[in-house]
Amino acid sequence: MARNSTKERIFEEAAILFRDKGYLASTMRELAAKVDLQVSSLYSYIGGKEEILHKICFDNARRFLTGLKNIEAQPLSPSEKVQKLISEQIHIATSDVTSVTIFNDEWRHLSEPYLAEFLQMRKDYERRFIKIIQEGIDAGEFVEIDATVAVFTLLTSLRWLHRWYPARKGISIKSLEREILKVIFHGLKAR
Repeated sequence: MARNSTKERIFEEAAILFRDKGYLASTMRELAAKVDLQVSSLYSYIGGKEEILHKICFDNARRFLTGLKNIEAQPLSPSEKVQKLISEQIHIATSDVTSVTIFNDEWRHLSEPYLAEFLQMRKDYERRFIKIIQEGIDAGEFVEIDATVAVFTLLTSLRWLHRWYPARKGISIKSLEREILKVIFHGLKAR
């Protein structure tokens, strides 16, 4: 049990270190000091910095894909699916800000073949999201818009949420979700 909690603490502290200093500038020596271990002892828990980056990036990619898969499986209209996807993005981005920061900002430092695999997961998510938007356009639920432009506009807006939201005191997640849906989603809706 202690081994798992130590490993979890290592990943948590590494995520904070990567967020604060960046992946490339962070050292195993700094991480070891944060978790009160010798550098050599740290390696009995993890294989190195890249293992940490890999876990953070792929755990988050799987969270997003699992949410998408669950929403796709529901008997909902395209507009309902898009609303749920936006809500899912908001909840993930605000539930683990440090981890999502690494996922959004540091993925470029993954080495091959992990980088290609990670990018394929992102492309799969984006492709499936575009398909839902296109279905909404085809059904007359959304305005005539390029579905790819719509998805990348949505995703770009939501990907930066982790940067500014934690500093905004007094905005509940529910209020945040409602306001973002007003701004983003309602611009898509056909009138």
